[in-house]
Amino acid sequence: MNSVLNIRNVNKKFGKVNVLNDININLNKGEFLVLVGPSGCGKSTLLNCIAGLEKIDSGDIHIDEKNMINIEPKDRDIAMVFQSYALYPTMTVEKNITFGMKVRGLDKETQKNKLQEVVKQLQIENLLNRKPSQLSGGQRQRVAMGRALVRDPKLFLFDEPLSNLDAKLRVEMRTEIKKLHYDLNASMVYVTHDQIEAMTLATKIVVMKDGVIQQIGSPFQIYNTPANIFVADFMGSPSMNLIKATTTKNKGQYLIEINKNKKKPAILKYNCKENLPKEIIIGIRPENIIEKNSSKDKNFQAIKSDVKVIEPAGSDTFIVTDLGGSEVTARFHSESEVTLGSEIDFHFNLSKASIFDPKTGNRLN
Repeated sequence: MNSVLNIRNVNKKFGKVNVLNDININLNKGEFLVLVGPSGCGKSTLLNCIAGLEKIDSGDIHIDEKNMINIEPKDRDIAMVFQSYALYPTMTVEKNITFGMKVRGLDKETQKNKLQEVVKQLQIENLLNRKPSQLSGGQRQRVAMGRALVRDPKLFLFDEPLSNLDAKLRVEMRTEIKKLHYDLNASMVYVTHDQIEAMTLATKIVVMKDGVIQQIGSPFQIYNTPANIFVADFMGSPSMNLIKATTTKNKGQYLIEINKNKKKPAILKYNCKENLPKEIIIGIRPENIIEKNSSKDKNFQAIKSDVKVIEPAGSDTFIVTDLGGSEVTARFHSESEVTLGSEIDFHFNLSKASIFDPKTGNRLN
């Protein structure tokens, strides 16, 4: 596959603060790369470095196999969609979309054809004579995307484009962007702090924290095999349960003990080829803790515990209990007849569990 974007050993400081630390990312043609992480993790700075709006201190950024170090933003063959839309307030929608083409000297026939193609794709044909002040947030975002699309660039860059929209419109626009990516086979880099957005849009996710890449992988890899406790906790809603436990090796398998110092400690049997330390953190997602194991799957093991909180959530009911000194959330069916304060069996699917080292936070198994 052709590499559209290659970031090698990139570092960036603001004063004495390291904002980006040894960043290495490769994006192939047609991939949708999402940079995700909490506020201040460096994701928007990295996007600005790709765009040429920020200078890097060391390393290389290649777009379409050309080094961009001394290339101005306008010459990088990119199109950027900002959180603030950045539309010209005195221009109509039509002029906002065609302005860039006019500046680059494209003939009027080409401008007209590209305009018609894009406004049809985005379903904004009836807005061409309006000005930005006459548009809703969703309509403005479509216009901003239209302005990017007519450029037909090597690389699309999105900087939190949906964060100003209400929840329903965000879901609609997510679908719109996903369809655009599929229809155009475009190469996209997308910044968000919303891990649901990252999971639904990306073909490849980069999770960042404090200017350091924590993990790169597909949504499936990031969700199911997080590289460390930070990724496990950050990705997923509700996030992965992280439970303190101790291990004892017994006849080729491990006994994992939770609530060791309580009257009724829980023991789980866990098969593992790796050597585990005495102290571990077991990570398991809410959907892998269920009410009943009707399949008789041997990977499920039950722990008795008290129901502390019941949270109905439409098609699911989230049940919260205390294990290993932590609140643990299970995902039960909506028709579940669980009562507050009762002691019930929580069935853990240990084939879906992750084991972490409490000292380093890194994944062990």
